[in-house]
Amino acid sequence: MGQGPLQGVRIVEIASLAPAPFGCMILSDLGASVIQVDRIGAAASMAPAETLRRGRRSVGLNLKDPAAVGTLLQLADSSDVLVEGFRPGVAERLGFGPQICMERNPRLIFARMTGWGQDGPLAHSAGHDIDYIAISGALEPIGRAGERPLPPLNLVGDFGGGGMLLAVGVLAALVERAASGRGQVIDAAIVDGAALLTNFLLGMRAAGAWRDERGTNLLDGGAPFYDTYETADGRHVAVGALEPQFYAELLRRLALDTEELPPQLDAAGWPVLRARLTDVFKQRTQAEWAVVFEGCDACVSPVLPLGEAPRHPHNVARGTFSDIGGVVQPAPAPRFSRTPGGTPTPPVTPGSDTDAVLTEIGLTRREITALRERGAAG
Repeated sequence: MGQGPLQGVRIVEIASLAPAPFGCMILSDLGASVIQVDRIGAAASMAPAETLRRGRRSVGLNLKDPAAVGTLLQLADSSDVLVEGFRPGVAERLGFGPQICMERNPRLIFARMTGWGQDGPLAHSAGHDIDYIAISGALEPIGRAGERPLPPLNLVGDFGGGGMLLAVGVLAALVERAASGRGQVIDAAIVDGAALLTNFLLGMRAAGAWRDERGTNLLDGGAPFYDTYETADGRHVAVGALEPQFYAELLRRLALDTEELPPQLDAAGWPVLRARLTDVFKQRTQAEWAVVFEGCDACVSPVLPLGEAPRHPHNVARGTFSDIGGVVQPAPAPRFSRTPGGTPTPPVTPGSDTDAVLTEIGLTRREITALRERGAAG
């Protein structure tokens, strides 16, 4: 991109799935130059739709070949950060663990993205987002009362507790290195990040304001004034009228008489209130309710599908979404007054920048050809 507050930072990313690519996407969006190391033979047909790969160049290396590992070490020598998402010990077995890399480049930040972390009894086990958020306590509270826990897509684990945590770790390490001049290893584990996201709920629980009964609390759909409701056209609106003044505005816009309803915070009366809100919201379409609540403090919004969200007037006005390579997706965030980022480049075919990048780090045409002929690069 050549723009943004991280301009000049060089990152080598070993290609992986979901969390690490998301973290590196954030860093690329912020202006870092990210080179993704892809496996030789990676499916080129997938590249255009892989939005997490935007803003990168790609080098194709076979890291099971010592010559390719040597090339990766040369890349790391001239980089600020190396990101890998293997199980613990795999990078070491392949020959580019943090000890080797940082002996060659003491300023290198070696960022490790895993589900379970680098140690602990589960560290070497397979897992997915749903498993990590399960043992962190983040999954159990999500769902309706009397029903089983509902997976919140893979937003809480892979992206919120994983990739975002990785990006924060890299940024913190870069700040510290500016003072010390030394790199360090980052152990970014999804289970840790997902647990971190529950901190507010744990505080409420400690204060007696949260019960270990799914779907009965203020923020989990238990409260009728913080929930979703179906509209006349089968769509939905989201209601978040927590504060008394916002709740009063909600009732006013719905033309409901406060005297005929139970007190807002009387949980015993919530079934009555929910039934009344359910009935009222079904009387108009989602678009009609959007007009009723436009610009007011009742905290009511239309629930939009992924395909419609980019067309909401507020998102359009702010440029929240952008067309990148023919795929509409979120624009880089946050925004900066003095060092704004540019528009990310579309995903490239895996390995398409191999020759250019290897030339930049000093390999000759003969050396690159030799790597290709032995199947170490491609």
